[in-house]
This record gives sequence, C-alpha cells and structure tokens, in this order.
Amino acid sequence: MNLDRIAALLAKAERTDNEAEAEAYLMKAQALATAASVDLAFARARTLRKEARQSPESRTRTIGEKGKRANVHLVSLLVTIAHVNDAHVDVASNSTFVIVYGMPGDLDAIEALYASVAVQMTSSAQTWLSAGSWKGETYVSSTRTLGGLRRLRKPHTAQTARASFYRAYVERIGERMEQAKAEVVADVSSTVIEGAGTGALVLREKSAEVKAFHRRESSASGTWGGYSGGVRADTGAASQAGRAAASRARLGSQPEIGGKGEIRA
Repeated sequence: MNLDRIAALLAKAERTDNEAEAEAYLMKAQALATAASVDLAFARARTLRKEARQSPESRTRTIGEKGKRANVHLVSLLVTIAHVNDAHVDVASNSTFVIVYGMPGDLDAIEALYASVAVQMTSSAQTWLSAGSWKGETYVSSTRTLGGLRRLRKPHTAQTARASFYRAYVERIGERMEQAKAEVVADVSSTVIEGAGTGALVLREKSAEVKAFHRRESSASGTWGGYSGGVRADTGAASQAGRAAASRARLGSQPEIGGKGEIRA
C-alpha cells in the first residue's frame, strides 16, 4: 500500500479551505485505501505459496486517558473507519484503548485515516462550541421511570452539545467512506482472477479470513455499552454542525474481551 500517497492527500485536504476540495481529497484517500486492499487480496488469491501471502494480524491503539469523555466518541470513529476497511475491533471497557484485527495493509490505512480525521473532529468541535451558537438549543433525553422510558426535551450544555456534534460527525464520516469504498469495489467485483474466481469472491474470502482470525485470537466476553450519555436524539444545530464538519473533513451493542477489561466492536 502506498501510504505516502494517502498521507499526501490528507495533508492537501488539511491545507485547503475549499469544502469541495476537502471532500474530494478524503474520498480519494479512502478510495486508494480500498484499491490497495483489493490489489493485495487479488495478489494473495493468485499465489499458492503461503509464505508469500499476507496474513491477518492484530494491533493495539491507545485512545486516551481513563475518564476522558471524548474517548467513547474517538472509539466510535475508529470502529467506523475499521469496519469500512474490513477490520474487526476489540475495545477496552473503559474506552482507553482498542485492538484492531485485519490485514496489515488495511491496518496501515485505518491508522492513517483515523490519525487525520480524529484531530479534525476534535478541533472542529471545539471551534464550533467556542462560537456559542448551541446555546439555547435543546435535545431529546430518555429517563427511566416505573412505567418505562420517558423522553424529555432538555436545554443543551457544552457537554451534551459536544456529544451531539461528535455522534453526528462519526455517522457522516462513515457514510462518506462507505460511498468511496463502494465505488471502488463495484469496479472490481466482476473482475475474474485466474484460478481464484471473481473479484467479489476474493474479497469475501479475505473478509471471512479476517473474521475467523478475530474469532480465534479474541478472548472477548460481555458487552461494551458505547455512549451512555443523556443525548438520545438531536436534529438541531449541534447535530447539523457535526455532519457539516464531517462533510468538510479531509481525507464502526458490542461484546467485551480480555476477561473483564475489553470489548469487541
């Protein structure tokens, strides 16, 4: 995989103030990551020499210090990027680190994309919050009562506005990356690989191999709850701002692992 090309596209996107250019660079970066992954999958399918075949592996990635509110949103961002790039993720129950399982080339791309987009997400959220346009906005919260769940509309605090921004941001990033991936995969799905079948079959086999590796290597048990804050629904300024920021950005219930300390996404 040519990580230098992906990094160069991300750097160009970070330097431009043109929203259309930024979107194009991010989409191209994900498309390159997908194309490289496809090329490696095809190469593996063509060779019978096991020593020449790329095999799945796992890597640990620190997210943040224990107790940091942003951790759960950063984990959600990484899981979203990982799933688009055919990887599986185990997450620490306190969201301080993750273990990502996938092909080496895919893991390289995931790291590059996450490192760039995570910084953009947190910085764009802080810039938007500092402007104060969220003040006076409301969101929907769910409170448990004897009769079940009661939905209430509450005024935003800086904390809930940030959470709404992050959640919408991650959702939009996932949509963009899935679109970029789909376009590349559609182009190669019907390609015939000598001795291995169609491109679609090769990609399915790669995905199945990573899934089997994850099941074999992971000791996950239990469930990671993810975001558990008060914001249940928000269609106001915070959510809109998060989606808009993600559209400008430059270019995953989950079970626990490791005894009681980690979870699977």
